[in-house]
Amino acid sequence: MPLETTTEKKPVWDSRMQVVVPPHPLIKHWISVLRNEQTPPPIFKNAMAELGRLLMYEASRDWLPTITGEIQSPLGPAKVEFIDPQEAVAVVPILRAGLALAEHASSVLPATKTYHLGVSRNEETLQPTVYLNKNSSGTLITAIDLIKERGVDNEHIKVVSAVACPPPLKKLSDKYPGLRVYAGVIDPTLTDKGMIIPGLGDAGDRSFGT
Repeated sequence: MPLETTTEKKPVWDSRMQVVVPPHPLIKHWISVLRNEQTPPPIFKNAMAELGRLLMYEASRDWLPTITGEIQSPLGPAKVEFIDPQEAVAVVPILRAGLALAEHASSVLPATKTYHLGVSRNEETLQPTVYLNKNSSGTLITAIDLIKERGVDNEHIKVVSAVACPPPLKKLSDKYPGLRVYAGVIDPTLTDKGMIIPGLGDAGDRSFGT
């Protein structure tokens, strides 16, 4: 009996960009915790980290560079496949909500480098990238442009976001053909100030109790 995929891949707004909303019940659970206005900051921050872990797992499913070889198991030789340690994934959180979303990156991705935009202007060329964001498409576009200046193609940039919304997704689709976005949920509308409704509120403030 053939296996069914557990990842729902949704091309939306434009066939050039793909938005993936994994239908995993744990993702739905953590989104529900994050939505609740009564969730205190420590639990909110933990929920962001757990959601980030799940979304990063999905984002890395089909594209992590690997190497093959042979090792000796306790009972005999075995052909194996490892994540290539020479091709570290660059994790680029947008402060501050992205810090919470990226907290467990090293537990999901065996080889990572973390870059903080606005802290340093390291000119090293970035390798395939998991990029973590909150709501603002303007901030995200600026950050992606900075990453692309360092030699990264659209196809190697993966946006991981707790919540997404059609208008920002349309902007990303128009500007970055081949980009992939991994989101916990897609909500329908934005406020005049660019906040997603119903959304999570200000995820940075709620993560750090400010």
